Amino acid sequence: MNVLIIEDEDFTADRLEELVHQYDASITILAKLPSVRDTVQWLRENLSTNRPQPDLIFMDIHLEDDLCFRIFEQVHLPVPVIFTTAFDEYMIKAFRVNSIDYLLKPVNYESLVAAMQKYQSLKRQFSQTDLDTLKEAMGIRRADYKTRFLINVGTRLRTIETIDIAYFYSEEKITFLVTKDNQRLPIDYSLDKLAPMLNPVDFFRANRQFLLSLPAIKNIHTYSNSKLKLELTPDPKTEVFISKEKVSSFKDWLDT
Repeated sequence: MNVLIIEDEDFTADRLEELVHQYDASITILAKLPSVRDTVQWLRENLSTNRPQPDLIFMDIHLEDDLCFRIFEQVHLPVPVIFTTAFDEYMIKAFRVNSIDYLLKPVNYESLVAAMQKYQSLKRQFSQTDLDTLKEAMGIRRADYKTRFLINVGTRLRTIETIDIAYFYSEEKITFLVTKDNQRLPIDYSLDKLAPMLNPVDFFRANRQFLLSLPAIKNIHTYSNSKLKLELTPDPKTEVFISKEKVSSFKDWLDT
């Protein structure tokens, strides 16, 4: 059996490899990949060739350059996946299905064994799966993403539709939601928790401070050190950059 590990934390990747071999020493770890970019490159070079193919993938949700969902958008991946996540109950509920399981970080041996046993019992089901079936089984459907947010405004509660949001930004440990008509409202989520709640086709994590929608991008300028500088609308009153490491995935997102 061949396993591919997609995880951006070296310690976690090494620990997962140890647990997999504890479960079955004969399992081959084909590679340990830290990013969307490296994974897409590896898959394009190895799938549909005579090289050993992965039978199962362990995949972290938050990789060093983007969310793992970007992988599914760039390559056809006819391989069952067990997600690993450090996110709270919202994400756990989003990915809990009756097929391949998730592993909640820090990964322990008991949860890995349960996930592997579930994989073995469903192996026939996944032998001919395609990308759409895999997405459906893993709960990656557009309907699973947030369509509205409940916001406290003084003593009032109001809802903001996701399609009306231009971007989110973080400032002094507070996260703000900015609507297309320039309403700026505090929200009880960090950007790290918000990103997996939003459809990655519609929102992109530009940097540690901004999570933005495509309609919010007014202009894109090349900048020094291969970075990109964005003009957003409404104007955030601060400079917004795409780092050199994220330029490739950002361009792919724009071209989706």
